[in-house]
Amino acid sequence: QVQVVESGGGLVQPGGSLTLSCVATRTVFSLNGVDWYRQAPEKERELVGTITTAGLTTYADSVKGRFTISRDNAKNTAYLQMRSLKPEDTAVYYCNNFYENSGGRRWDYWGQGTQVTVSS
Repeated sequence: QVQVVESGGGLVQPGGSLTLSCVATRTVFSLNGVDWYRQAPEKERELVGTITTAGLTTYADSVKGRFTISRDNAKNTAYLQMRSLKPEDTAVYYCNNFYENSGGRRWDYWGQGTQVTVSS
């Protein structure tokens, strides 16, 4: 069974930085794309960004220029670097590892989430 674990969340002041990690085990990580999502209280889950198996990244407009997604296949780990954090970035952040086969079928493996709170 694939396991995905996020870490690195916490309390940070506005304008600060934080880096989240997402470790996936029991999977060939290099074959997985990785999505980062977030969900604020009473709001729908929002896609923050994605990194493909080739290392290509896309971001939501709300975080573009402030957040950076990267991956280290040797460590089975993806990262979400967050800078210039705002109170509206407060949310539970989730990592989703996904695999798509040549036939278009997709498998998703979610972590349990990590809380990020931006407050003074």
